Amino acid sequence: MTENNRRNAASAVNLQQLRFAVVACDYGSFRRAAEVLSIKHTALSRSIGQLEYLVGTSLFERSSGGIKPTVAGQAVLRIARLILEQVDTLVDTGRSGGRGDAGHLVIGFYTSVSTGNLRTTIGEFKKLLPQIELATMERSRFHLMTALRNGTVDVVISPGRLVSKDVNSRLLWSERILISLRQDHWLAAREIIYWADLRNEKILLSKIDPGRELEDLLISKLVLSDDRPAVERHDVSRGIIKNLTNMGMGLTLVMESDIGASFAGLVYRELHDGTGPSQVDFYAHWRGDNGNPALKRFLSLLAERYPSPPTALRL
Repeated sequence: MTENNRRNAASAVNLQQLRFAVVACDYGSFRRAAEVLSIKHTALSRSIGQLEYLVGTSLFERSSGGIKPTVAGQAVLRIARLILEQVDTLVDTGRSGGRGDAGHLVIGFYTSVSTGNLRTTIGEFKKLLPQIELATMERSRFHLMTALRNGTVDVVISPGRLVSKDVNSRLLWSERILISLRQDHWLAAREIIYWADLRNEKILLSKIDPGRELEDLLISKLVLSDDRPAVERHDVSRGIIKNLTNMGMGLTLVMESDIGASFAGLVYRELHDGTGPSQVDFYAHWRGDNGNPALKRFLSLLAERYPSPPTALRL
């Protein structure tokens, strides 16, 4: 067979012929295979005959007792099964990807996932759609917004709104603000600590996000500078700040989601003002022109879990 003839034969082979041949092999009978496929026996026999002509060899030994594959037929049918499996996978991937059941999603954040809503939401999403390749990225707000704009990140979960052009925002949940202190500190004996109680203390904060939110909150609660505690900013992670607190160098503000990463010797207490516990709001941010189906599924989960906002906000 010339190269041209080989190419013509290959292009003439169709998936239906392969599928009919595989089913016939599985049932050992053209007649039984035709019944299973709900087609006429003659149509199936003709289709397999065309396939044998195109591949240039007989695939089955026929007898009154049924059929069985020839040596060449075994090799052809093995490849046919692989082709059909790949085609089925291709179709399933296309359909599930279009629904957001498969694909890739990158979630950015700069808060703890040791406990709380973000950890629970990510876990639920992964359980609901295990086929989706889920990646997380912890960076500063500046890096996350750059990644969101250039498409490296699909959605950012953060305390407070991140203002950027063409970014949508949705209010999700609120977390309590706590004070972390050594268990032998005099304030540790109280179940509730008021912002004014911190006046003569030293507060350790990380320069790494979300330190800015925590410092802004402290300033909003203690408007007069004379009422505020001394603030020390360290260019280290939240975990190192807890170590410094444990060493007795000061107290630190944390969000509720931080308490899952427990430190021996440290305790957490609620911070209150005159109206009750202090809280910070968390938002989801995403680009409105991001057509990733996996993102749509994630946003649907957020809307289902945190339904209070009536509409998404454009910043």
